[in-house]
Amino acid sequence: MKISLPQLDDYLLNLKSNNYSDETVYSYERDLEVFEDFLNDINVEFTKTDKKTILNYKAYLISQDRQTAKKKKTIKKLNTFSINRMLSALRSYLKFLIKMDYNSPITPTSIELVKTTKKHPRISELVEIIALIESPSKFEKDKAVAVRNRAMLEVLFSTGMRISELLSLKKEQIDKSGSVFIRGKGRKERFAYLTKRAERYIKYYLEVRGLDDSQYLFVPNRGKNMANKDHHISANYLQGKVKKYRELLGINLPLSCHSIRHAFATYLAESGANPAAIQILLGHESLETTTRYVHASDRYAEKSLRRYHPLKE
Repeated sequence: MKISLPQLDDYLLNLKSNNYSDETVYSYERDLEVFEDFLNDINVEFTKTDKKTILNYKAYLISQDRQTAKKKKTIKKLNTFSINRMLSALRSYLKFLIKMDYNSPITPTSIELVKTTKKHPRISELVEIIALIESPSKFEKDKAVAVRNRAMLEVLFSTGMRISELLSLKKEQIDKSGSVFIRGKGRKERFAYLTKRAERYIKYYLEVRGLDDSQYLFVPNRGKNMANKDHHISANYLQGKVKKYRELLGINLPLSCHSIRHAFATYLAESGANPAAIQILLGHESLETTTRYVHASDRYAEKSLRRYHPLKE
């Protein structure tokens, strides 16, 4: 008999009723399914969960013997941030059980997060970022694809928005001044701002694209979803293209759509932008999250040292 987490549907409904986004609810559900699968693997009822069970679960997450939520064998180890996200989901679920007076076999505080290892962030050189942004014009043979993909990458680096925000962007969200209204992670609202360069490439892309009735800014040019006006470019497509462009350019440092967002923040900081302003532009709730970006560059640290050191001469 399959072991299931009690009141899981009620927990997910609670998240939705508290205005969590669909993506967040799905992430919590997926992470809790991994714990559910673990209990089935070791044949332990949820009501019998104790501190030793949690210790074994953490070891399971760290190992390569675990399976994904879709029952697939893992290829690489989870990083510490992903492990802590999954442990936090379990904590949240247990807090809900206690709040609703359901039986919880263990307290949320009994689940300790694992120690994270802080990696030294690596940022691509600005010339490499620019080469990547311009690469669709160089490598794509289909003009419509080249212009669209170039416009997408220009907007990414212009605004620092998340890939999900970029791909769900609707034409009506951009006003004549180049301001972009974004409803981002956790449904938080903010404005992003297009550079004149990004505005030019969007305008050119729309001219090449021609008139259609799609509400989305970036849409497929071919394939089964081309005629669907409610469909936009997928994240897998754009991430795959970025990887291909990077390889064609011979850039050794890993580059992704998130790396472009990271570079956006870092190069703003290097130019003297206020961290609080960068926080607003990125849509971060905490300034601490933003400082992971703005302090990422060795050049930024060196520049500060040479400018402010009392014995710099």
